[in-house]
Amino acid sequence: MANRCGESRVRQRLVLASASPRRRALLEQIGLAADAIDPADIGEIAKSKESPPAFAERLAREKASAVIARHPDAFVLAADTVVACGRRILPKPVDEAEARACLLLLSGRRHRVHTALAVITPDSATHSRLVTSQVRFKRLTSTEIDAYIAAEDWRDKAGGYAIQGHAGRFVISVNGSCSNVVGLPLYETCALLGGVGFAVDSAAAVPT
Repeated sequence: MANRCGESRVRQRLVLASASPRRRALLEQIGLAADAIDPADIGEIAKSKESPPAFAERLAREKASAVIARHPDAFVLAADTVVACGRRILPKPVDEAEARACLLLLSGRRHRVHTALAVITPDSATHSRLVTSQVRFKRLTSTEIDAYIAAEDWRDKAGGYAIQGHAGRFVISVNGSCSNVVGLPLYETCALLGGVGFAVDSAAAVPT
């Protein structure tokens, strides 16, 4: 359809390169429902001496790059969240022993949550941004740890926890973006998308 100036109006498409239901829900919370969900299938192993922020940034860019070829006309948004104690990157636990080790390390301490955002635009330009929040955990008792492990809320979670889940009762404070700790810093995501030409306000105004 042509507008009054005779120019074609092209609807912008947003693709989320993530299988995370939390990221999808956060986008929808602010009216940015993705037109497609297309997870990237890449390895997630840190390189030797790679810092937690650099690791998150590299993975976010690699995820976006892996997906853009399938959606060349879209804005592809990717993100990666890393939980770190100092320079130590905490894993997504694969079993109860690894989950327990994460909780013991986080107990009574402050740690950082880094989320890297990467957007590739329809003209193939890549833009990224890193957001860091500091989280403080209470000192956990063995009973609390045992109950948390039994609830299995640690599965598929960076650092073995999700602030919006059972572990929310362990969090004393968050310094920085709370949505970043969930997995997608909303203010920064909107700012990044808007800054590269995606019509954030128009997309949010479209009823779903």
